[in-house]
Amino acid sequence: MQAISISFFRFEGIADRLWAFSQMQFSRGPLKRIADIGFLKMFGTGTGEGFTPVPNFGVYALLATWPSLEVARERIEQERAFRAYRYRAAEAGTLYLRAIASRGLWDGKPPFDIDRGDRFAGPIAVLTRATLKKRHVLRFWSHTPDISQTVREQTHLLFKIGMGEVPWFQQVTFSVWDDAEAMKAFAYRSRSHGAAIKSVRDNGWFREELYARFAILHAEGQWDGKPLLGEKEERLAAAAA
Repeated sequence: MQAISISFFRFEGIADRLWAFSQMQFSRGPLKRIADIGFLKMFGTGTGEGFTPVPNFGVYALLATWPSLEVARERIEQERAFRAYRYRAAEAGTLYLRAIASRGLWDGKPPFDIDRGDRFAGPIAVLTRATLKKRHVLRFWSHTPDISQTVREQTHLLFKIGMGEVPWFQQVTFSVWDDAEAMKAFAYRSRSHGAAIKSVRDNGWFREELYARFAILHAEGQWDGKPLLGEKEERLAAAAA
């Protein structure tokens, strides 16, 4: 069963932040040459929760697919490119996932293998990715202040971050929710997010988009001085087992 890893790294100090920024170019080759790695993406992030057009030069993320959870954990633990990120980072954490639903394309192809086995009723992770049409960029970003405020108010949201492949134009959001119902309530019934979705659909803001949900297989590392998914991490792992 395919496993998906998404790793987050926070850097402090000018030297480490400059190093991290440079790796958006220089680590790409070494990462792609890791045995068993499949689909690979590197991200910068935005300030605040990340859902802003202003870059945060202290936080970066790596997403990759692997043939299994065991292989994913082994490679991320042992490979030099990942170890270099952890060595430089003030904080680092990784979530290991399996895709339970996905629609749309990423760079013209579906990136994740979907596990269509037993239905999953536990907490879920959600990833959205879109390439914006140039003429709609400013209108898209005008919605983010209201959405960011709404995100901060979600009591069932365990983790959130906004990321980008190309600043302003290729955007990714990643979040972890207590359950599918809590996620749907935010995505479709919150006024600010619902208005943004309607504008996207009615006006065709995106040139390419993808929406995926994941079960959580394993979590490791820290974020904001605590386990990556906080006090609910053990329950999440048990639900996904």
